Amino acid sequence: MFGKRQSTGKPGLGPIEPAEVLPVLDEPVVDEPAPARPTKSVFANLDGFGLEDLEEVSSAPAAEKRAGPRKTAGLEQIKKAQAVTEIVREQSDYYHATKTTIFNALMNTIDLSQLAQLDQKAAQEEIRDIVAELVAIKNVSMSVAEQEHLVQDIVNDVLGYGPLEPLLARDDIADIMVNGANRVFIEVGGKVQLTNVRFRDNTQLMNICQRIVSQVGRRVDESSPICDARLPDGSRVNVIAPPLAIDGPTLTIRKFKKDKLTMRDLVEFGSISSDGARVLGVIGASRCNVLISGGTGSGKTTLLNTMTAFIDPTERVITCEDAAELQLQQPHVVRLETRPPNLEGQGQISMRDLVKNCLRMRPERIIVGEVRGPEAFDLLQAMNTGHDGSMGTLHANSPREAISRMESMITMGGYGLPSKTIREMIVGSIDIIIQAARLRDGSRRITHVTEVVGLEGDVIVTQDLFVYDITGEDAAGRVSGRHRSTGIARPRFWDRARYYGLERELADALDAAE
Repeated sequence: MFGKRQSTGKPGLGPIEPAEVLPVLDEPVVDEPAPARPTKSVFANLDGFGLEDLEEVSSAPAAEKRAGPRKTAGLEQIKKAQAVTEIVREQSDYYHATKTTIFNALMNTIDLSQLAQLDQKAAQEEIRDIVAELVAIKNVSMSVAEQEHLVQDIVNDVLGYGPLEPLLARDDIADIMVNGANRVFIEVGGKVQLTNVRFRDNTQLMNICQRIVSQVGRRVDESSPICDARLPDGSRVNVIAPPLAIDGPTLTIRKFKKDKLTMRDLVEFGSISSDGARVLGVIGASRCNVLISGGTGSGKTTLLNTMTAFIDPTERVITCEDAAELQLQQPHVVRLETRPPNLEGQGQISMRDLVKNCLRMRPERIIVGEVRGPEAFDLLQAMNTGHDGSMGTLHANSPREAISRMESMITMGGYGLPSKTIREMIVGSIDIIIQAARLRDGSRRITHVTEVVGLEGDVIVTQDLFVYDITGEDAAGRVSGRHRSTGIARPRFWDRARYYGLERELADALDAAE
């Protein structure tokens, strides 16, 4: 297809023979004229030739692109990749324009009040039949597969979460981040990626946000533009709407895996060593008061879920959360959730109200999904008044910072207590601080299992039982390291473990970890 190149006087290049190169540059990349409408499916897999080769060629040094027998292939790959990218853009525009036309016609055809009286399956069949008729009437030129995708998308728009449905169905996605109608990002394997998912406009996105939050009795609009909610499967949802979000409604979904993770799964993922997991099991079973700290996305809630697996099934557990997302595995669980104020600004139920009410519900363990304010004082009081084994999470970068944050949050309550009194409360209430971290490669590790020992003067004394040491990274850029015991043979909660008959298990785990 291309001729050979010979020397030209320019380093690394030879003279290009016009008779053989110019016809290639003048003719289109494909043999046939471009079709008037897109012919390839908009859901075609783009992970193969095209885009990957474009990245590979564009990132290669210029001399390498031109050198050797691959020089002609490189230019051809670039042109083909550009053509694929253009087709995808045209297909996307064509598909969304067609979808908008059919959707608007559907809204003018159906009676939403009658549709609301049908069950989910019957409503889906009704919409499918009407959309199929509209596609035939509009004479839409699409393949059978594209028509099926179009019908499913419209069903999702009317009855579900619209373009988010395919993303919610994928179990490998950890987070979905919608930045306005045309920018949707996902996190897979600890890395954030841009998707080709988009909404018709910001109005559709706002309608879906309102549909999500209304399921848990909340609202989001201009008068109340910030809202925390959850999906039926427990996935955490945050919505911030205009005028606070300048570029359109912003929706963030922290997904939960369909299969609940266990401590064994964390060991297989390398989040904790097997010996460290045994120690965490003893901590949970012997009713130590535990504080789990870490940054955003470090796995605090997942770790809290796995820790609750060691709670005795006969114990009464009460959870307090802003948006209920914990998935406890015990039979006797009472789940409480905060409530925002209504339109008149009345009726708000804060986390402090829930924690206070817990004390009147005969709890054996109190679990606070996230401690972020003055409710820290009430949680410490609960821990220190016979509710052993209570747990909570907070945002902090180290166990020492977690203690400082607890002190700051208690001060926020306006109690006016001396610092030493607050620290005495912390020492008398919290037994263990577990630090979770998200490393630079996206992996999640338990970096510290720290014991609160006591108070010396005005300083809270802690000691690490387990720490995670980073040793480097492998060829793929993944962080490597190991969990190690600090050599403490008799931690402070040894007597508590012995009371529950777990001192042998604790001793074996600590000995094996050295």
